[in-house]
Amino acid sequence: MPTGRAWLAVAVGGLAGSELRYGLGLAFPDVPGSVPWATLAINISGSFALAALTTIWMARPHTAFWLRAGIGPGLLGSFTTFSAVVFASDQLARAGAHPVWILYLGLSLGLGLAAAGLGWRSGRLIARNLGLQ
Repeated sequence: MPTGRAWLAVAVGGLAGSELRYGLGLAFPDVPGSVPWATLAINISGSFALAALTTIWMARPHTAFWLRAGIGPGLLGSFTTFSAVVFASDQLARAGAHPVWILYLGLSLGLGLAAAGLGWRSGRLIARNLGLQ
């Protein structure tokens, strides 16, 4: 059972992550009928950050659980959004923009996996340079 501190950290991180994502969506609004670039960039950067941090935390397992929970599932979990990918793809498909939603799903999957791989590799390099491995 998570502690109250971990629960609070996830709540605060979730609020910050969702507000950050919302603000970026306002700053870089989607153009109807096109790839939602802001959401794509958010998900790719979040995949990179979560993979890098997870790799560092694996090398540094004594990092406080509440901190890992607040940043991982809280901040980055609410910052990234797979539901927005599905919703946008559905809207694009309903509008008949089939090449666009197929491109969007392909980019989301391919770039998301590549970002996670790069994040994992970066996290290992950072952990090694910090003497954690």
